[in-house]
Amino acid sequence: MNSPPSLIEQALGQVNSRSAGLTSAEAAQRLAGAGMKVRRSGEGPWRLLINQFRNPLVILLLAAMAISLFLGDRMDSLIVLTVVLMSTLLGFWQEYRAANAVAALLAVVQVRTKVLRDGREVELPTDDVVRGDVVLLSAGDTIPGDGVLLESKDLFVDESALTGESFPAEKKTGGAGASARLSERTGEVFEGTHVVSGTARVVILKTGTGTEFGGISARLRLRAPQTEFERGLRRFGEMLLRVTLVFVIAIFAINVFFHRPVLEAFMFALALAVGMTPELLPAIVSITLARGAQHMAREHVIVRKLAAIENFGSMNVLCSDKTGTLTEGRVTLHGARDPLGVESEAVRLHAVLNATFESGFTNPIDEALRALPGADVGAYTKCDEVPYDFIRKRLSIVVEHADVKRRHLMITKGAFANVLAVCTKVAAGEGEAAMAGMREELQRRFAEYSDAGHRVLGIATRDVTGDPVIDKNDEQEMTFLGFLLFDDPPKAGAKEAIAELGRLGVGFKVITGDNRLIAQRLGGQMGIAKPDVLTGEALREMSDAALIIRVSGTDIFAEIEPNQKERIIMALRKAGHVVGYLGDGINDASALHAADVGISVDGAVDVAKETADIVLLERDLGVLARGVSNGRITFANTLKYIFITTSANFGNMFSMAGASLFLPFLPLLPKQILLNNFLSDLPALAIATDAVDAEQVMRPRRWDQSFIRRFMIAFGLVSSVFDYVTFGVLLLVLKASEAQFQTGWFIESLMTELFIVMVIRTHRSMFKSRPGRMLTIATLVVSGGAVLLPYTALGAVFGLVPLPWLFMVTLLGITALYLLTSEMIKRVMFARLVEGREAAR
Repeated sequence: MNSPPSLIEQALGQVNSRSAGLTSAEAAQRLAGAGMKVRRSGEGPWRLLINQFRNPLVILLLAAMAISLFLGDRMDSLIVLTVVLMSTLLGFWQEYRAANAVAALLAVVQVRTKVLRDGREVELPTDDVVRGDVVLLSAGDTIPGDGVLLESKDLFVDESALTGESFPAEKKTGGAGASARLSERTGEVFEGTHVVSGTARVVILKTGTGTEFGGISARLRLRAPQTEFERGLRRFGEMLLRVTLVFVIAIFAINVFFHRPVLEAFMFALALAVGMTPELLPAIVSITLARGAQHMAREHVIVRKLAAIENFGSMNVLCSDKTGTLTEGRVTLHGARDPLGVESEAVRLHAVLNATFESGFTNPIDEALRALPGADVGAYTKCDEVPYDFIRKRLSIVVEHADVKRRHLMITKGAFANVLAVCTKVAAGEGEAAMAGMREELQRRFAEYSDAGHRVLGIATRDVTGDPVIDKNDEQEMTFLGFLLFDDPPKAGAKEAIAELGRLGVGFKVITGDNRLIAQRLGGQMGIAKPDVLTGEALREMSDAALIIRVSGTDIFAEIEPNQKERIIMALRKAGHVVGYLGDGINDASALHAADVGISVDGAVDVAKETADIVLLERDLGVLARGVSNGRITFANTLKYIFITTSANFGNMFSMAGASLFLPFLPLLPKQILLNNFLSDLPALAIATDAVDAEQVMRPRRWDQSFIRRFMIAFGLVSSVFDYVTFGVLLLVLKASEAQFQTGWFIESLMTELFIVMVIRTHRSMFKSRPGRMLTIATLVVSGGAVLLPYTALGAVFGLVPLPWLFMVTLLGITALYLLTSEMIKRVMFARLVEGREAAR
């Protein structure tokens, strides 16, 4: 009787694969199927195109146009359709180009996975992993799908995203089947988790939405939390919709009351609503953010999530570990000392053995030990390991020497206090001494070494002969062997970079697992004369409310555990700060997620890079400072469009409502409103290229909905006043006909909206701030075209008629006066805004 197939055999048979992996042809065929489609993120071109028509006002306008076409008004209906299509296709094309630009940038820092293809190890983008692939995992790797272990060695996986369990789960081949609980399926690994330590070979059974993690996401419809910028845009849109609905209903009712054709009045009201709606806002935002991302890429900063650019510019506190940021990140062993402070070859050898055989994530300390010359570890074999974790802060291995069979030695290395805590004896010459009389002396030496600027670890041993399989509970009754002293010199330029961040209004805080003595010394080297230090031990005793009060004034958080990093970040956010966190390790993922801006580096472990919003191609604070400046430029240019379109459109809407009360005809035809809106949006596409004044980059800026509302009302009313002046001049002075009135107001409203850009784009006088070249050219070309349009055949199609020269001179004079008045209003509003910010500070 045949025995039932094993879990591994079942898995390989289920996906028609083999232990050597798929061939390239097999993988390509599977990639073209459902496995690829459920993994792809972002929106394709068809989705982007459809989204352009999702505006309910545009849908209503198209419906009204269809009714008008059915009733025989073909020419005007086709003109309206043409303008609507031109606007939507323009928005689509700009968003599509922006999406492609961002995709090209993301390819630079995409997470890759080691896979067996054609029997050879290759590295592929994680999105290209398919069912049946055999992937190779090591510490720090993100697991690309649900799979079954083919083989493993000392494998521990963080499954907290699925199970909520904070401690890493040990994984071994075999184990329970798919009917068991996730925590009991020790022979399987799951997407959404990552390797803490060890290595493995895994056959992938499911990817994307078919995985356990994907199923949870689909059921809960999980979405990333909105950034402050996205929330601001949403609230802005809701406010604009409410204002638009009020005005549209009022204008429609007025026109019906005066017995104007209902369909014409409905078309007019809807066209006005479309004109009021900044339908190119998504395209403008996409273009501006994508261009900002491209600029930041030139400074070696890759933006993974575009909406994070605004938070990057708003950031006023940056938190980071010191290693590789404030220091060079090139750790060297300064000394291996016995308990009496004497250099010891035994301490050095045992440290090298521990570093050589550990299978956890790559770290500079173990790399420094493995690189030491002269250490002969060839005669030793590894028997077992308890990987490092951030609670114990220790790493233990068991080794056996070839010449001394059946003698097993456990070697533990880690933070000095945590190693000392499990020791009851101290190495003394060839023997051992009781710990009781030596503890204070060992702690004094530790303080002395730390005060000299060294990072100090402890190392201990224990004979486990006869029972070489260990777990963390075996770390007890050990013998303290000695001290390991490491140096990591301060990075050149770090002090200047912190000063530059300070000039940009960004405070810098260090969050480190190192002891407070080293942290204080480094703080002094970075220009912090008397740093305020808070230790992890003190943090544990502190309530959340007390931490919120204390956190803003603290410069350095020392001896911090990974779970405390997230708590610090959340306290800073609750204290009113926009917080960035720079991290690259396995233990940084939760803090990166909690921060307003998660920042990692290109060489980070997969889980850190995937969690981050922004990835630095160079671990350099100077690069970060330049990225902050670019983020603020991008935010400033996005706000320009919002200020321009809301103020001008609100004014036009108010003017339309008033004009409808006393004019016996429509102030503008629906097709003229749509053309006006289309032409005024063309130069706005160049706003992304506009220059930004230096003072707008020097301080963090945040979304201010109340200021946008006040700005819209103030400038809208100014615009409306000059519209009424135009009405009066056209009707009472120039005695304009219906067509001349519509043409005159078409030109005046378009010219004011085009040139108000030059006023609003800067906080300075418009004569003292030079606009970008593309914006200037686009504004002049469109305004020139608007003046000439009534004299062309195309103008006649839109109901525009040639105007006498006196009309044109008068309209240009009104436009100039409007710009000068707006300049004065702007100075008052921005001066009050600055006063308010200073008072809040």
